[in-house]
Amino acid sequence: MTLGLNGARILVTRPAAQADKLCNLIELHEGKALRFPTLEIIEEHPEPQSLERATLSDWLIFTSTNAVDFAIKAFGGKMPHSHKRQIAAVGQATATALRQAGWRVDCAPTTEFSSEGLLAEAPLKDVAGKICFIVRGVGGREKLAETLRSRGALVAYLEVYSRRRPEVDNSELTACLAARQLGATTITSAEALQNLLAMLDEAALVLLRMAPLVVVSDRIGQTAQQYGFKQIAVSRQPTDAAILETLTTLLNGENSGRSN
Repeated sequence: MTLGLNGARILVTRPAAQADKLCNLIELHEGKALRFPTLEIIEEHPEPQSLERATLSDWLIFTSTNAVDFAIKAFGGKMPHSHKRQIAAVGQATATALRQAGWRVDCAPTTEFSSEGLLAEAPLKDVAGKICFIVRGVGGREKLAETLRSRGALVAYLEVYSRRRPEVDNSELTACLAARQLGATTITSAEALQNLLAMLDEAALVLLRMAPLVVVSDRIGQTAQQYGFKQIAVSRQPTDAAILETLTTLLNGENSGRSN
């Protein structure tokens, strides 16, 4: 990549433990990463009965890399062997995390990396009578479960982590906004965006909405529009590399990703 960020300050809202890669990419490409985590990820401990039932399911469907990481802990580091069970991932990053853990991936989206993309894949259209466990955080979207149930599947959740809004000092971000020094904001979930808005006062929010916003899905972009953001770019993929690509081309006045 030849384009740089030209010293722009980029707001990174990923959870603190997951922000290093994107921040390092920003710094490597002549930007300044401003860390401001708007989500905190907390391990949950499913009941042993839930874990046992999940291992006997027809499908285990992982919704995020966090779901993979915390499921590994919940299962003691190794998924019990089964010839029957199949494994699905909502995106390539989740599929990669599964493979790195030594688990096979039987189904993942090839283009749209989301619940909708996964549901469009042929194996998940033929689930009548199948038991599907969705491995996820507490709460979250119901689209995946609702659609699978409409196709005749029996659906349950294995919730292995939870999310909450962290207590974070916002003085550095507020000062950056007041000085009109924020080059762009990056958001990777609708919940992260909602938390960000709740963590700033109205004066800061006015300035935040003036800066470009990079999101990782059309759905998040639509949510951002509803919250008053005007300049929104959707990265081609929900990866750090794709986010960086969108940032560099956006801040250099070129087209990247998709606009909302």
